[in-house]
Amino acid sequence: MKLHDFDVAGFLKDHWQRKPLLIRSPWDSWVNPVEPDDIAGLACEPLVESRIITRRDHAWELEHGPVAESRFAAAGRDPWTLLVQSVDHYFASVAGLLDQFRFVPNWRVDDVMVSYAVDGGGVGAHFDHYDVFLVQGLGRRRWEIGPLCDDDTPLLPHDGLRLLADFQATEEWILEPGDILYVPPRFAHRGTAVGDDCMTYSIGFRAPSRGELIEAWADDMVPDLADSDRYTDAGLAQQDNPGEIGAAAIARLQAMIAETLHDQDRFARWFGQYSTAPKNPEIDWQPEHPADIDDVRQHIAAGQRIIRNPASRFAFVRQTSSSVMLFADGHGFACADDAAAFAQAICATAELAVSPDIAAPVLELIVWLYNVGCIAFDGDE
Repeated sequence: MKLHDFDVAGFLKDHWQRKPLLIRSPWDSWVNPVEPDDIAGLACEPLVESRIITRRDHAWELEHGPVAESRFAAAGRDPWTLLVQSVDHYFASVAGLLDQFRFVPNWRVDDVMVSYAVDGGGVGAHFDHYDVFLVQGLGRRRWEIGPLCDDDTPLLPHDGLRLLADFQATEEWILEPGDILYVPPRFAHRGTAVGDDCMTYSIGFRAPSRGELIEAWADDMVPDLADSDRYTDAGLAQQDNPGEIGAAAIARLQAMIAETLHDQDRFARWFGQYSTAPKNPEIDWQPEHPADIDDVRQHIAAGQRIIRNPASRFAFVRQTSSSVMLFADGHGFACADDAAAFAQAICATAELAVSPDIAAPVLELIVWLYNVGCIAFDGDE
């Protein structure tokens, strides 16, 4: 499936992080990527994040997975929705949906959440702090869009759900299979299944908060800071009032922090590792027996393509015209020349054919990625 007749440049200019957009059936052909029974089965797995949200007697009930198989058979007549996170990490057909949205940088991608709802099911009116493409897979869903929200927007009292206390829709559409609704951050929205067997694919994008970045960046830096690197004030002038923290001291103290924070190269290395840390490290492709260069050569000579673990995250930061720093699952690799070209290629596509006359540095990089489970060969059992 591919998007056709979709103006990416126009979308990024006029809608991305600005205003919602309904996109009617933009695919060359639409085929629902995964069946409802597969989603239900995934929700029963202990390492998969899943939830069931039920609207009962004008109240919202939240259940966290894993879900017992008997739970679905025992579901009552009240409207309910099953939500399963990171389905793209388990089904290649769902991961393929992401390929159509690569006009947004990979590091911004979070995951593909799949919801299955019976008639009237939904999660209530809410807003998110991230962008989302809502792709209708099966059935029909009514989407209502409301105004922009912020941290002061009133919410209903609930321990596990952030639902709006007062929702007033300004636009409304019913989505059919293959339709897409884009919702920018902080726009109120509500989706409600119209009929049974309603499946929606939510392609969410990460947007780290300032607080998250500062906390994580500081945690990474602090262990490397020497205890002897301390405040100094040689040439101290006597103050009229010893109780004052003087302007010169404030400036000097702030500079101690700012100088450390402003190391852009170090920040780039840290952020590459931070942003590619795996969300589901338990999805392990590590081989039973580690491979060596000869093993990798044999795979390549047999014409086998490299495939990325869908649960792995890849990104790179350009350093010079011929070198990059490759990041994969929180690890960093300095790559130059042929290795840099390979690094950029593996970041751009989920499958990659490699020439048999590959250079030694590239082979070494492939061996490492293979042994830690970031990649495999399409001939692996």
